[in-house]
Amino acid sequence: MTELTKLTDTYSLNNGTKIPIVGFGTWQTPDGQVAYDSVLAALKAGYRHIDTAAAYGNEDSVGKAIADSGVAREDLFVTTKLWNADHGYDTTKAALETSLQKLGLDYVDLYLIHWPNPAAMRDNFEQLTADTWKAMEELYASRKARAIGVSNFRPKHLDVLLKTAKVVPAVNQIFLNPSDMEDEVVAYNEAHGILSEAYSPLGTGKIFGIPELKTIAAKYNKSVAQVVLRWSLQNGFLPLPKSVHADRIEQNTELFDFELSAADMETIDGMHGVAGLANDPDQVNF
Repeated sequence: MTELTKLTDTYSLNNGTKIPIVGFGTWQTPDGQVAYDSVLAALKAGYRHIDTAAAYGNEDSVGKAIADSGVAREDLFVTTKLWNADHGYDTTKAALETSLQKLGLDYVDLYLIHWPNPAAMRDNFEQLTADTWKAMEELYASRKARAIGVSNFRPKHLDVLLKTAKVVPAVNQIFLNPSDMEDEVVAYNEAHGILSEAYSPLGTGKIFGIPELKTIAAKYNKSVAQVVLRWSLQNGFLPLPKSVHADRIEQNTELFDFELSAADMETIDGMHGVAGLANDPDQVNF
């Protein structure tokens, strides 16, 4: 396990880019004052890794908070994502330009394909994946994105992408928490040098009602959220906790003054299904 001492410690991606080991998530954070205030609070609390997406509809507010934070651009790691309607060579490039304009940035640190197999494009999945990834690779080569990757990809989707890829994805951002460790996906990621990022590391809040987690949290005098985020780090994942409450945003940074025992890690590892499972990308209707 990597020595974990502070929020701004980094993992090295497969292209050498350094990525802070905890990111601040903005999924389901509404655009406007809420998104602005929460990102500003996160940056004030010490986060230097912000995760957004075109589909979240809040890139404008995220960008404004970044601009107003006073944190130097080179000290930040910013991720955004390509949404389903923009798969394809030309549309991928145009979509990143739109995202950069909204964010007020010249480049992003990480650009991800948000979803592997959009419902409207399933008849042409392999070709669209190849065309989209080619555009991603060119955006990477032009330094519009310091690293490129994917989200919600299963091994079969990554197999298709890697048929034509010249650049192996740096990251696969997946639904990853005690309720669904996505073992097959994580093993594939590890075998290919792809970092597993955890969106919904707290199971969209459902894990807070799990009695065993409450017991473990009480033992360490920590919150359930802190325990689960620490669990994520000790598994070598990169969690992206999301909150719109300044006190919880701050609390979710306090992960480095305790370590979960091997027995407690094993208990949490065994909680499969307690708070829902990842959606099958090939079965959803978007």
